[in-house]
Amino acid sequence: MATAGLQPRASRLWYAQAIGILPAATMVLVIAALAALLWFLDRGEREEQRASLINDSLWVEQALHFAVQSDADDISRLASDIRQGLTPEQARPRLELMLRNSPEIASIVWYDGNRTIVAAVPGGVSGAAPDATRLARQMALQSGQTVYSQTTAIGGHYGFELAAPLYKGMQPAGVLAVTFSLEGLLSNHIPWWVAQKYQVAFADSGGAVLDSRTAVAPNPEAASHAIAFDPPGNGLTLTVTRFDSRTNLTANALVATIIAVSLLALASLFITRRHMIRRGVAEHALQEEHALRKAMEESLTVGMRARDHSGKIIYVNQAFCRMVGWPAEELVGCAPPMPYWLPEDMERTLELHQLVLDGKAPPEGFEIKFQRRGGERFDALVYEAPLIDSEGHHRGWMGSVVDITDRKRIEELSRQQTEKLSQTARLVTMGEMASTLAHELNQPLAAISSYATGSMKWLEKGKVNRDELLEVFAKLSAQAQRAGQIIRRVREFVRKSEPHFAAVNMEELVSGTLEFVAPELRAQGIAVERQAGKPAPQCLGDRILLEQVLLNLIRNAIEAMAQTPKRSRKLSIAHRLGESEVTTLISDRGPGLDAQMKEKLFVPFATTKAEGMGMGLNICRTIIELHRGRLWFEDRPGGGSVFAFTIPVHTK
Repeated sequence: MATAGLQPRASRLWYAQAIGILPAATMVLVIAALAALLWFLDRGEREEQRASLINDSLWVEQALHFAVQSDADDISRLASDIRQGLTPEQARPRLELMLRNSPEIASIVWYDGNRTIVAAVPGGVSGAAPDATRLARQMALQSGQTVYSQTTAIGGHYGFELAAPLYKGMQPAGVLAVTFSLEGLLSNHIPWWVAQKYQVAFADSGGAVLDSRTAVAPNPEAASHAIAFDPPGNGLTLTVTRFDSRTNLTANALVATIIAVSLLALASLFITRRHMIRRGVAEHALQEEHALRKAMEESLTVGMRARDHSGKIIYVNQAFCRMVGWPAEELVGCAPPMPYWLPEDMERTLELHQLVLDGKAPPEGFEIKFQRRGGERFDALVYEAPLIDSEGHHRGWMGSVVDITDRKRIEELSRQQTEKLSQTARLVTMGEMASTLAHELNQPLAAISSYATGSMKWLEKGKVNRDELLEVFAKLSAQAQRAGQIIRRVREFVRKSEPHFAAVNMEELVSGTLEFVAPELRAQGIAVERQAGKPAPQCLGDRILLEQVLLNLIRNAIEAMAQTPKRSRKLSIAHRLGESEVTTLISDRGPGLDAQMKEKLFVPFATTKAEGMGMGLNICRTIIELHRGRLWFEDRPGGGSVFAFTIPVHTK
């Protein structure tokens, strides 16, 4: 009897000792969980930084390629004009303008067929050249195509040369040699926000750095991304290195949190230890009875599945049965392979099954495909955890199964939509730049041509007035500078640079814009009616961009009145000065717009013009929204259209 009495006491003592070990085991699990969290956060941060590095590297490479290609197109047009009879004296102003507008160009030299310099900017450029550039010029003459040279030291700096062949008739007549400076490319086309985050460097085929731009010296161990810059730079590699700006603040905070939580948990567990020991014996029987039920309680949305050490199913809940389509009585007792496993994915499923039995299942869960009884496939996310009974024995594995088919489908649709939006954004950006350049450069170039033609007629007749000629040259220079400003402003807009916001007098801006279209107004017999507020409205904006908007809207109004009788053609421009914004209204007396056109008025590539691109109004809206304003359309009472936009008022 005494012996029989000792057995329950021994059992209770063993249970109490097991309870005493629980705090330490709990502490180990808490520390392990928090350490795993720290590791996952660190890995996620590194992956995010790597993705950002690659995206920014691709953007930098595209920006530099665009700058070089834009300059190459200008050189090709100049070569074509030389072939048509452009003289060195006529070409020199264009060469100087190209050098001012493109800081990455170190020099432009015109060689004749005897390799003699015909014209050069800047002045003082010698005929001597490295072997690489001479070879490029020779290949350009032989092939009749534009050729890029190998990267070499030119004028004390590293760069490469673009050689464009020149012809008179069908015979080679020389070459245009344009020297690109690597330093100029990096200094003028790498925005400040890139230089604050990365070191951008050009390296040769051997890995030696030729030139770089950076605000801070990078860590040699920092992440970097290399992209071949070939062509135009034969053998060049563009390397973008991230500054190692990471701090240990997050890690330190998490470590401190781990220590604090561990201490609090340990104190709490030891405080409750006595109470747990006293209650352990009394609750042991109840815990043993309810432990398994508590681990396998039913869930309405999550499927629960328990397996023993051999992998045989010992329990499933109703949610899991509904998920796979088999009743519980058919599933319980099943051993691998399970009826809901995919036959074509059997090998991978068996591998995951064995990982779970070996206790090596990923703590973050794993994705797998199952099949329903009817053959339908679905995606599942499975979490596995040890199944422990009330005695602390490991009886098997408890898995929670979540159907993520809908989530995966939504994620895929979101990914596809994001890709489409990204592609559309890139196309719109390229279209905006091309359309804006073609649209807005036409006016200053036409003015330059008109002034030049008039000057030539004066010279031919011998009627030269020095003061008038100086005035004409001043206007020519102003138009050329305007063209250069338009190119720089559009390029900055595409490169995400901040526009130059300053005080703008809307009356003066309208007057200057009307000067550009004055010949068109006179030719069409259009009268201009202006209504200005008192005092003249002062706005905060970029003068060049706002002028582009006015030019586009005024030209649209002129074109809209092409079929209107001349006596009724009138262009009205009015301003309304509000408390925080200025509203500008441009009205015409054309036929107006139909309902169908109104719906897609600001949609890209939608146009009523036979030769129009349908990007003008979309570009205007983009510019106005950049100024935190809005652009809209109204029907004019009596016929015609009204386009209005708002710009914030300038406050001193």
